[in-house]
Amino acid sequence: MTTLPSHREVPNLPLLVVSIMLATLMQVIDSTIANVALPDMQGSLSATQDQAAWILTSYIVAAAIATPATGWLAARFGRRHLLIVAIAGFTIASVLCGIATNISEMVAFRVLQGLFGAALVPISQSSLLDAFPPERHGAAMALWGMGVMVGPIVGPPLGGWLTDNYSWHWVFLINVPVGIVALLGVLASVPRDETHTNRFDWRGFAFLAIGIAALQLMLDRGNEKDWFSAVEIQIYLALALLGFYLYWVHWRSSLRSFVDLSLLKDRNFGVATLFIFIVGVLLFATMALMPPYLQNLMNYPVVTTGVLLAPRGIGTLIAMTIVGRLLQAGIDPRKPMAIGILLIALSLGMSAQFGPDVPMWPIINVGILQGLGLGLVFVPVSTLAYATLPGPARTEAAGIFSLARNIGSSIGISIMFALAARNTQINHAEIAARLTPYSLNLPAGAFDINSAQGLAMLNAEVTRQAAAIAYINDFWLMMWMTLIALPFLLLFRIPRRTGAAARAPLPVAEH
Repeated sequence: MTTLPSHREVPNLPLLVVSIMLATLMQVIDSTIANVALPDMQGSLSATQDQAAWILTSYIVAAAIATPATGWLAARFGRRHLLIVAIAGFTIASVLCGIATNISEMVAFRVLQGLFGAALVPISQSSLLDAFPPERHGAAMALWGMGVMVGPIVGPPLGGWLTDNYSWHWVFLINVPVGIVALLGVLASVPRDETHTNRFDWRGFAFLAIGIAALQLMLDRGNEKDWFSAVEIQIYLALALLGFYLYWVHWRSSLRSFVDLSLLKDRNFGVATLFIFIVGVLLFATMALMPPYLQNLMNYPVVTTGVLLAPRGIGTLIAMTIVGRLLQAGIDPRKPMAIGILLIALSLGMSAQFGPDVPMWPIINVGILQGLGLGLVFVPVSTLAYATLPGPARTEAAGIFSLARNIGSSIGISIMFALAARNTQINHAEIAARLTPYSLNLPAGAFDINSAQGLAMLNAEVTRQAAAIAYINDFWLMMWMTLIALPFLLLFRIPRRTGAAARAPLPVAEH
């Protein structure tokens, strides 16, 4: 592993921060920006709906497979060189995606995007931690969190605006100027670091890649294929379990494995990884549920949906700015995390009061509360995760941390959408069973049930009401799951601070 001090002096710290954040934001936005452009891409590339879905799936699976390799690549080639290659490769892959002429090319180029982009988030996190002294790690994680957490919010409306006003090609081509600026900034500001030649654990990589890829494919395609009633999903589940089991056996029997799971034995890092997994399950699912709720039930266009979701990002930015200063002042990180969890639970409880015709202001208020809670949780947990880890372990730990968050988000999104689809069917049947020409639930003259058009309109309204109830049930479930996460805060260990160290809320502790 690379031997690093607790932090490294950087001649041009502002340029390093801006460059790394641009690269991170570019990668994170690209994980969601293509979603809204998918129908246009499907038509332009002459693809079926199932084929078009692979445009999203290929990127997610490739990034998930490559993320655990970040630690070995950084040690072997150096973080500076890895950043340069990752940014350049991601930018070139974006150009190739923008000029793709058929679905095969698009899927292949999206795989390249995922492979090159996988290292950007963990490398950016570990680079910022090493560039800042321990007493400013809270501020560093606030900066990093702004890109990681605001990116998924910005992606869909930006993709919709580009698609509506230009074409789907610009969803990818917009990365070119950002990538060039980020690359030049990294070349000018990121210092060189030591490299070490370590043997690559091909067997461990193969086992872990099979497990992660099968799990991501199962989660991404499960809802579309009706989950375990489909042979395809059963195969993915079997491969995921087999891959993870074989890697666990390999790790237990090897002196040096592909990903060092012993890092999870560090109490803070282990608890933080579990906590960020829960955050991924809950909060990314919330981000994913709101756009279809607003577009399908409220009939808002993509751009309007983006405007209504923007306050969530504003709340996140405000909270991260505040909590970074609080951590630098020496406050117990668990206190803002507890407040953040309660704010998130409150926002989900308020979301559970929504109906299919909710006004705009409640949506905005909920978004602000969720953003504030998200910022108060994400920065301290990201800081605590590395508080008791030695510097050389940060890059590999950041890869595990990012992988846990991504898998959590995939699981959360899959579960919540599956529950929404299933409960919509159940609610539709329950509502329809109670509707008769004499039912008080059917307003007089609202629908002409004696015509095919009137029955179709009635069925559409029943479906809309049933879907609204299903979303509400999801919000209630996530609210209680959020509150269940609260006791996990007691498991974190806060390093002792005395004298001058009291100004450093999270110094690197000795093992």
